[in-house]
Amino acid sequence: MSARATTQEKSAVPDPGVDKRSEAVRRLDAAVRQADAAEAERLIRTALALLGRRGQRPETALEALPVSRKFFAEFLGTLWLVFGGTGAAVLAAKFPEVGIGLVGVAFAFGLTVLTGVYTFGHISGGHFNPAVTFGLAAARRIRFVEVPLYVIAQVLGAIAGSAILYLIASGAAGFSLDGGFASNGYGDHSPGHYSLGAAIVSEFVMTFFFLTIILGATSARAPKAFAGLAIGLGLTLIHLVSIPVTNTSVNPARSTGPALFVGGWALEQLWLFWVVPIIAATVAGLVHLWLGADDSAIDRAEAVRLAALEKGEPLAPREAREPR
Repeated sequence: MSARATTQEKSAVPDPGVDKRSEAVRRLDAAVRQADAAEAERLIRTALALLGRRGQRPETALEALPVSRKFFAEFLGTLWLVFGGTGAAVLAAKFPEVGIGLVGVAFAFGLTVLTGVYTFGHISGGHFNPAVTFGLAAARRIRFVEVPLYVIAQVLGAIAGSAILYLIASGAAGFSLDGGFASNGYGDHSPGHYSLGAAIVSEFVMTFFFLTIILGATSARAPKAFAGLAIGLGLTLIHLVSIPVTNTSVNPARSTGPALFVGGWALEQLWLFWVVPIIAATVAGLVHLWLGADDSAIDRAEAVRLAALEKGEPLAPREAREPR
């Protein structure tokens, strides 16, 4: 009998491990399609054990991307957000006779996020905001080890966006940073002269609901094609309500960029626009874990199912794979 015939004979013998794996994947697929969180949760451990990484969480598509790509995507996205939003406020809001006003600025911020999410969301998740990053980490959507990377990229992007805006704005006769350069503030530096207490409440509530919108719109059972639209319009609504109170932050990076150019009072009040949004976002993430417990189970099950169906058994330890 030839070696080739022997190989064919062996391959004709069913592999019990493959059958078990196929059955586990089939049942997990059914649980995901039926949004049966309890069944999906029960099957995850079995599927992971069969795939070779007992007790470990599968790596998502975003986590598998190189760190440098995610860093640069967050940098560009935050640059676009800060330049587009604050640029509308500085350059176009009060332009004689045809200025866009408060409504136009609100839509400018919403549109920058909307376009940024659809452009960079598949690379980095499209945070563009340290508060969003903390909220997603609290909701277990990203790993806490990645938070510093995102925050550094976002702050650098915000500074770059403000620098570009300054180069443009300073080209007009009579330009002065005394106008605030779209910085966030409270008390005498609030557009409506709102108090510190009012600013804290406003930033907390607006950031909390912004993260709630993001987490809900991107959950497992939400229509994913419309997530960017919901997030962008949500930020527009937030600005329509809160621009008179603090000039609207809900984003520590957005507040940092202009404040570094204005200095003085803007830097002194910057603490509020870091502390309050991050606390609010973290609370929103924890609340979402409770409200969306079923979604979390479905998310994990879907990740396992997709990984199991890929060629090369991506969940198996590298040393356990057969030579290709």
